[in-house]
Amino acid sequence: MSLVLEIPDSIQEALHLPQGRQIDELFKELAVALYARDALSFSKACELSKIDRLEFGRLLARREVPRHYGEEELERDWKYASGE
Repeated sequence: MSLVLEIPDSIQEALHLPQGRQIDELFKELAVALYARDALSFSKACELSKIDRLEFGRLLARREVPRHYGEEELERDWKYASGE
């Protein structure tokens, strides 16, 4: 199942984003906003933004959005540190 968002033409025309990058930029904006509201985990926000973890972290830093560090991140880091 997927969710489809329909952006009206008037909004698309008013966006101050490069024409060929509007969709990618909107995904990033949505991912940052949902992550900031704690509605998405870091890994899911990365997935939605379609950029890697390092770049998404940099994007959050540029936007001054604090990182959330929860159980999912702790478990992932623990597995990495343990060599799994």
